[in-house]
Amino acid sequence: MNFEAARKLMVEEQLIPRGINDEKVLNAFLKVERYRFIPEELQASAYADYPLPIGEGQTISQPYIVALMTQALKLNGSEKVLEIGTGSGYQAAILSQLAKEVYSIERFPVLVKGAQGVLAGYNNIHTKIGDGTLGWPEEAPFDAIIITAASPKIPLPLTAQLKEEGRLILPLGDSFTQMLTLFKNKNGNLESADICPCVFVPLVGKYGYNKEI
Repeated sequence: MNFEAARKLMVEEQLIPRGINDEKVLNAFLKVERYRFIPEELQASAYADYPLPIGEGQTISQPYIVALMTQALKLNGSEKVLEIGTGSGYQAAILSQLAKEVYSIERFPVLVKGAQGVLAGYNNIHTKIGDGTLGWPEEAPFDAIIITAASPKIPLPLTAQLKEEGRLILPLGDSFTQMLTLFKNKNGNLESADICPCVFVPLVGKYGYNKEI
């Protein structure tokens, strides 16, 4: 399979027609080899327009959703970004092309190990195993926070780790109804904007869901 051609087609047919128009975001999707973040037996579907399983009951989101969440953060290259839910490492790899530093937390050790292997050449990505709902206080505050799992509310520690004028994006809702929502920190208040309905796996942790739903 010609992965390079498939990657270009993904950008041209899935991203641009749906309003992904930030050239830096599009270039990141052209550069990062998505197939490397997917189990070998599923790599033929790496650039398909749907999520794929990556183990531990988790998924890699469809390319469009990754692009939509990334574009909404409006990164300019100077930011420190926190990602909750490393998963395969693909979202972190995309963010690394657009931000200065990326800090990513994952609760499944096996996923962290796999992601670290693929991300070995990315010098501005930092990963750790832990409860993502607690954030990464040692590295706070962050210019942007991206949560790649559904939560009924923003985990309280993360609100304190977001800089003034910082952006936070997450799928907000329950196991059946979620809205991809963007928040902006304005004078200590989080202003929200709905983006689109979505479906993500649950955010499990002290300030998320207590268990799988």
